Amino acid sequence: MRIGFGYDVHQLVEGRKLTIGGLDIPYEKGLLGHSDADVLVHSIMDSILGALALGDIGKHFPDTDSKYKDISSLLLLDRVYETMEQSGYKIGNIDATIAAQRPKLAPYIDKMKIIIANRLETSVENINIKATTTEKLGFEGREEGISAYSVCLLKPKNI
Repeated sequence: MRIGFGYDVHQLVEGRKLTIGGLDIPYEKGLLGHSDADVLVHSIMDSILGALALGDIGKHFPDTDSKYKDISSLLLLDRVYETMEQSGYKIGNIDATIAAQRPKLAPYIDKMKIIIANRLETSVENINIKATTTEKLGFEGREEGISAYSVCLLKPKNI
């Protein structure tokens, strides 16, 4: 088995939609990034790539490449999934935490879990997503950005 850790952060800005976990979430600000800036999906991709010892999403999908401009992070997750599968692994489980003062994300978590489980061809019971505030501390607490952390366990496909 292999374990990977992922972390991502994006700044909140006006004039962008807020996409987290593959969902467009109603909010007056969105996350700034080269792609759709889906902080949760980016964190999960980094945890999978980390478990495979293949670097990070910046190595695989550089923000200097125009073909990734405004791309859906779910499409990038599909590519990471293909790499994982070709390497002979499957998802054991993923545990992720989103840190955001606002908006409240609890109403969207179940749907995020389903979207991510479907993209990674695993059971929704293998995906755990939590959301927390930072009690108004730090850049998340000041509503300047949103971060996400994740850990994944990969198992050989034959287990």
